[in-house]
Amino acid sequence: MTVYNYAAGPAVLPRPVLKQVQVELLDYQGSHQSILEISHRSPLFNDIYAAAKERVLRLLKLDNRYDVLFLQGGGTLQFTMVPLNLATKYHRAAYANTGHWAARALEEARKIPHLQADQVTDAGPDFTTIPAVPQLPAGKYDYLHITANNTIYGTSYHHLPATTVPLVGDLSSNFLGQEYQFDRFALLYAGAQKNLAPAGLTIVVAQRQLLAADQGLPSMLNYAALARKASTLNTPPVFQIYVAKLVLGWLEEQGGVQAMAAANQRKAALIYDFLDNSRLFTNKVARTARSFTNIPFTTGTPELDQRFIAEARQAGLLNLAGHRLVGGMRASLYNAMPYEGAVALRDFMAKFEKENQ
Repeated sequence: MTVYNYAAGPAVLPRPVLKQVQVELLDYQGSHQSILEISHRSPLFNDIYAAAKERVLRLLKLDNRYDVLFLQGGGTLQFTMVPLNLATKYHRAAYANTGHWAARALEEARKIPHLQADQVTDAGPDFTTIPAVPQLPAGKYDYLHITANNTIYGTSYHHLPATTVPLVGDLSSNFLGQEYQFDRFALLYAGAQKNLAPAGLTIVVAQRQLLAADQGLPSMLNYAALARKASTLNTPPVFQIYVAKLVLGWLEEQGGVQAMAAANQRKAALIYDFLDNSRLFTNKVARTARSFTNIPFTTGTPELDQRFIAEARQAGLLNLAGHRLVGGMRASLYNAMPYEGAVALRDFMAKFEKENQ
């Protein structure tokens, strides 16, 4: 039986990458050391780090005005690091609230003394759309923060908001899987466990001028200090960076972000087309705001939802339960999910619907 993993994170990784990890796990490049054992001060790791950094910038089509940090603490730590490092001129930041993680970013920013964090959009109680960001006045905000894709509610920005305020983006759940004009961001970050590597790594990509502005913060919260030490103020997540390097290489082999975005749209369209014509399943997200990577759906009956999840698991379709905040089901179709996985889910949904009319 073929098994497909629709988990929202930690999520599916490309099979060729996992096979390469397996081959190199006991002896990395003839070093007689596992990749789990090599020193972060060694030439072996320096090569991994340099290759991963170069691949990130190539895939995002960014030049040397940007730098890349490989950090710990998850995307959640960036909810604090971003305002500490960036909200230093006006001590005021704007936040677009499009769901749970966007609200968490705002909540964490508001814990910082002498910082005003304003919510400038409201998507309503059910977060089924992406509201327009109002025109923000010049000389008021240090940055505008958006959450590019909302894993829980299944919404996504398809176009970046027009703003003259420096743009910060949490791209955790659609990193390198959806096309944006990436040089519109002053800084973007992504927890790696959805599209890039095992949990334990966060990518930060920022304009060098931001990473050079030392605010005198504690070192592990200080972008400038971390950039000076090439993300090695302490022992970095070596294994996760190694896997990220391999996945980044795999992404380049697939044709880069443009090709992955097209593949993700094709997978998502298959599921949305079924949902739009289903007599049992529904998806409440506005069509103009639908995520290409996270698709929530429900039968409308909690008991029937649980039966669907259980029977899907028996059929080899794993981790389809929705987030605890919203219930129902959710299919995450990240970069490493093959088209066949979307087909298998569509076919199972059709079978389940026929049997439960």
